[in-house]
Amino acid sequence: MPIALTPRRELWLLITLAGIQFTNILDFMIMMPLGPALTQLFGISDAKFGLLVSAYTLAGGVSGLAASTYIDRFGRKRLMLVLYGLFALSTLACGLASTYGELMAARISAGIFGGVLSALGQTIIGDVIPFERRGRAMGIVMTSFSVSTVAGVPLGLFLAAHLGWHVPFFGIAAMCLLLMVFAQLSMPVLNAHLALHAPASSWSRIREALQDANHQRAFMFSSLLMFAGFTVIPYITIYMQTNVGLHADQIPYIYLCGGVATLVSARWVGRVADSWGKFKTFRVMAVAVVVPMLATTLLGPVGLYWALPVSTLFFVCMSGRMIPGMAMLTSAANPALRGTFMTLNSAVQSAAMGVAALVGGAIISRDAAGLVQNYWMAAVVGGTASILAVVLGSRLNLQPAMPSVPK
Repeated sequence: MPIALTPRRELWLLITLAGIQFTNILDFMIMMPLGPALTQLFGISDAKFGLLVSAYTLAGGVSGLAASTYIDRFGRKRLMLVLYGLFALSTLACGLASTYGELMAARISAGIFGGVLSALGQTIIGDVIPFERRGRAMGIVMTSFSVSTVAGVPLGLFLAAHLGWHVPFFGIAAMCLLLMVFAQLSMPVLNAHLALHAPASSWSRIREALQDANHQRAFMFSSLLMFAGFTVIPYITIYMQTNVGLHADQIPYIYLCGGVATLVSARWVGRVADSWGKFKTFRVMAVAVVVPMLATTLLGPVGLYWALPVSTLFFVCMSGRMIPGMAMLTSAANPALRGTFMTLNSAVQSAAMGVAALVGGAIISRDAAGLVQNYWMAAVVGGTASILAVVLGSRLNLQPAMPSVPK
């Protein structure tokens, strides 16, 4: 019988996944504060920049559908290392791009592998971590979001400002190579799922996962979870510079303060979710996020010191939703189909993020003075999705973890 990981091995596994997730998130997030520079450099509209952001997520959605045909047929560690290496090469290609078309192609490639990485990491957590500790585990892994905003995004913007916008992507690719070595040394063999079920065709497993009524509710919940934020998030930097009046060198403070706050709050929210209940915690945070979301999109030319507390609260509440929300999602899967479910879920999430970014870009516009208009309407759409996610989340049936085999 397979045995569980020791607490020490479990912690190292979570740290490894957090590091991989850090580079994955940073690769996605660094695009958004580069929005003003890229729109000017390539002479593109805000909507075209939104398409550049959406290309990454939509490509991740397509790759998630493809990955659902093979993810449960390979050991988790081996698959993670192969996909992560391809992701590193795609990120390197982003840094080497010299035209909008080349950058678009590189972002699509990065999205193809990055979307599957995220799903694979969530699958591993669902396989290994018992339900009663899953909120804490998600809190540890999702500190990668906080660290990327605290250190990664400001450092990336500094490098972009002084050495060119290509350099942050070179740095991310280099970090990926280092983390691949660390993952090879620290990650245990994770293949208990291979013996959990009788061999079945990929399409029959996909059909089984899609026909599960609980999975169907979980997919809808997942799409609303992601849609709620990404009508607003891709355009924060553009709005802060045009309407709020921040200078380009002040934008890193938005991400720095938001990241520091979520770095502290993420671990706390994870513990609260385990002790108080995943859904109860999610319900509070999903409703609470609507207030700072609307406030962020209604800010006028108030300057940095008024903008910081509003945007920081938005980051904290958005992160606070995701921790119990993702713990609920990993627990909603049938353990025997968790890999297939999570890759399909990755496709759903990526598609929702891409559509949300396109919807946000279609809603906002510029007036004669170049100011962003109707941003608050994008927040209303996102806030409505967040409330609907609470309704669906209350109907999910949650499953326990499966054991894992140490190396």
